[in-house]
Amino acid sequence: MRWTLALVGDVMLGRSVAAQLERDPTGRLLDDGIIDVLRSADLTIANLECCISQRGRRWPDPRKPFFFRAPPVAAERLADWGVDVVTLANNHALDYGADALTDTLRLLDAAGVAVVGAGVDASTARRPLRVPLASSSVGVVAFSDHPADYAAGVGRPGIAHADLPEGATGWVTGTVRTLDTDVIVVTPHWGPNMVPGPTPAVRAAATMLAAAGATLVAGHSAHVFHGIGMIAGCPILFDLGDFLDDYRVDPQLRNDLGLVWIVVFDGVTPIRVEVLPVVLEYCVTRRADPAEAGQIAGRLRRACDEFGTRVAVAGDRLVVRLDRLSP
Repeated sequence: MRWTLALVGDVMLGRSVAAQLERDPTGRLLDDGIIDVLRSADLTIANLECCISQRGRRWPDPRKPFFFRAPPVAAERLADWGVDVVTLANNHALDYGADALTDTLRLLDAAGVAVVGAGVDASTARRPLRVPLASSSVGVVAFSDHPADYAAGVGRPGIAHADLPEGATGWVTGTVRTLDTDVIVVTPHWGPNMVPGPTPAVRAAATMLAAAGATLVAGHSAHVFHGIGMIAGCPILFDLGDFLDDYRVDPQLRNDLGLVWIVVFDGVTPIRVEVLPVVLEYCVTRRADPAEAGQIAGRLRRACDEFGTRVAVAGDRLVVRLDRLSP
């Protein structure tokens, strides 16, 4: 039985996006075509790059430049868009401290959006999420390699943290090896910002995760999308890129060019990745026009070349046949 998993990268609903939500809680941040894709998937997972709260104080780190906090209505908007699961294992979940993280967990739960990658203590933060679907059970494992200060501990709220690459051989791979679901999706927040491709540490960690038994690895953090590879039969989406934000656009890396990733499964086997080209404007994301889609296709092809991955065009989507990739 075939089913689909939709994935989007960094969803930042703080700062100027938060101001938009407060002015017009039902205003248009995504165009209808994108929402239709997210809602039509059997399971949709996003990286939520902010906390959701009206409480808290900025994390006391004088070196930290950005702090992101969204208003409570943001949880409802995520649910409206069709997001089923968010990972909070990233470098912004604790931007406004433990109170704001607690609010985030509560508000998402009330909106019907499941959370992985953060919690009231280390055990909860590291706990995988189990999602029962009609055709398969899906386990989701999330972690971030930064910042170590945000790591949950004994009786201390925070994120699921693991250093790279060595840390991936510890609790993360142990969790993957023992998870008793049909499909295992690992979603790491790894590597530095604004790099055009995966670093050696990210590649090494991806190899460890594949060897541990991951079905699919879908990373994020770079703010630009990276290529697709295959390691030990496990597809690696090295970086999903950005999805919604108010960020400054780098003229070379073009972090305003993005993708919605749809992984097609045949039972427990991912057989195809379809990607929908999108463009991030200021606090709103829309489908790419033909010229922009051509730019995005060219970038994805170049990013995939080093992994021997062929990208085809099918209608308004770019397609990678996973069954044609070498292990």
